[in-house]
Amino acid sequence: MRLLMVAPPGAGKGTQAARLAKHYGIAHLSSGELFRSEVEGKTEIGQRVADYLRRGDLVPDDVVLQVIAGPVIQAASEGGYVLDGFPRTLRQAEEAYEMAHQLEGVELQAVVHLEVSRQELLRRLLARAEAEKRGDDEAAVIRHRLEVYDTETAPMLDFYGKRGLVLDIDGERPVEKVFESTVAAIDSLQEAMR
Repeated sequence: MRLLMVAPPGAGKGTQAARLAKHYGIAHLSSGELFRSEVEGKTEIGQRVADYLRRGDLVPDDVVLQVIAGPVIQAASEGGYVLDGFPRTLRQAEEAYEMAHQLEGVELQAVVHLEVSRQELLRRLLARAEAEKRGDDEAAVIRHRLEVYDTETAPMLDFYGKRGLVLDIDGERPVEKVFESTVAAIDSLQEAMR
């Protein structure tokens, strides 16, 4: 099973991705966690990534691909993955699609799109900032991250939609309901593809 989560910040991508990874027995690959690990490890890549994360800007494509490619290929060879936070731009999606065509068993099978209203996203992110003391969840950074999602990430939905991979899920419901709806949609899509 090879999945991608697409949703604005605060929609619950990480929560649902972790649950889906456990349910399907696949790897959960979070670009945010991979980047934070590079930053905390004070690696060369981590130093480049730190400023982008602090501002809420997207990390440049070449750096993203450098960090993500290895884990994706390895996870695909071990049963699958759920991607959380990559690709984030149409260009990254197109590059990932081209790379996947060169490697058997790596291409996405479904794109889970969590739909959550802007008001609810702001509420969730501000609550998370308070609870987790995350510097990337300040009000101004949150608004900027949502704007970046609208202009850079949302256009990917058309790209994947044309391939029949997008599953729109109401992400404002309780976590368990979102999970149940997501699993049902994925299983239904997989059945239809057989």
